[in-house]
Amino acid sequence: MNVVVCVKQIPDPAVPGELNPDHTLKREGKLILDESDSYGVEMALQLRDAAGEGEVILVSMVPNQEVSGLRQALAMGADRAILVSDDALHGADALTTAKVLARCVERAGAVDLVLAATESTDGYTGTVPAQIAELLGWPSLTFAKHVELADGKAQIQRQTEAGYDDVVAPLPAVVSVTAGVVEPRYPSFKGIMAAKNKPVDQVTTADLGLGPDDLAPRQRIVNVAAAPARQAGEKIEDDGTAHERIVAFLEELKVV
Repeated sequence: MNVVVCVKQIPDPAVPGELNPDHTLKREGKLILDESDSYGVEMALQLRDAAGEGEVILVSMVPNQEVSGLRQALAMGADRAILVSDDALHGADALTTAKVLARCVERAGAVDLVLAATESTDGYTGTVPAQIAELLGWPSLTFAKHVELADGKAQIQRQTEAGYDDVVAPLPAVVSVTAGVVEPRYPSFKGIMAAKNKPVDQVTTADLGLGPDDLAPRQRIVNVAAAPARQAGEKIEDDGTAHERIVAFLEELKVV
């Protein structure tokens, strides 16, 4: 069972973010593993261990050859990583990111499954996993809160507002997982030491066969503005008609 996990290395969310002059997020210095991706790493480790063989391969895209976040995932138990670091990717949009990661999946060799978070905590587009699936020509299964593999198929419980749907697709496939799918493990001291010697294949876009036409972003950020301050709510003193005003307010919001 060979599983690729898409992981994103991001600036520490505990530190206020800064923007470059072109409105892109500054990604300088040490980066950490996006917490949302730790669930995909843990799920991949459990699937590999249940199969009794195979590899967990990380793929990541970063601007400055930073590996701190990758080392954390390797310390959890992943076997190796493919890291793309190239100045040509500055300002890359979701589709460009998907193109790069899809080529990394192909570079990883024979792969049974690709796992990804539903969305990153610094981008929130939520489109990359489905785009990777489309580029690879594989089925896309999204919002998985439970994953099982058997008889050459992936079966998930797809989280919905009303509960979940049972979805089945043949392997290989791309699955995006929610935060509650598993409980990520903490790296052990032995795992941290072993991670220092695990292979990280550092490549450029040229190594992946991608040229300027492939990397040209289809979208760009033209303006950034602070979110408006939250306004004070309306206080209602009950004079016997408060319930009518509340119902009218909910009807205006189309809640009832």
